[in-house]
Amino acid sequence: MLAIAAVGSLALTLVRAAEPAVPEIFKEADLALGAKLIAEHRCTECHTRHMGGSGGEDIYNPQGRIRDAGALRGMVEGCNTQLKLQMFPEEVTAVAAVLNQRHYRFIR
Repeated sequence: MLAIAAVGSLALTLVRAAEPAVPEIFKEADLALGAKLIAEHRCTECHTRHMGGSGGEDIYNPQGRIRDAGALRGMVEGCNTQLKLQMFPEEVTAVAAVLNQRHYRFIR
C-alpha cells in the first residue's frame, strides 16, 4: 500500500505504508495452508486436552519457554515428530507462522 506524505511545505513523497513485521523464517510461509493444517490435525483440541484451559488464548504463553520465532517453529516440529504427523518442513513453517500471527507476534 502506498501513502502520500508531505515533506516540507510543497514537496510530496510516496511512502510505502509500514507492513507488519514478520520474522524472516515466516516471510514465505503459506498462512492458508498453516490454518488448514491446524484444523486438520486438531492442534487446539490436543493442546487444550493436554495443557488445560479453554482452547483460547490461555493455552498460548508468549512469556513461556517459546521466546522467538525459531523456538516456535521448533516446538511445532516437535509435535510433528512426536505425533508422527508427517508434515513437510514448509508445512511445519506454515503452522508456526499462523501461530505467530494469531498468538505470539514475534518480529524476529
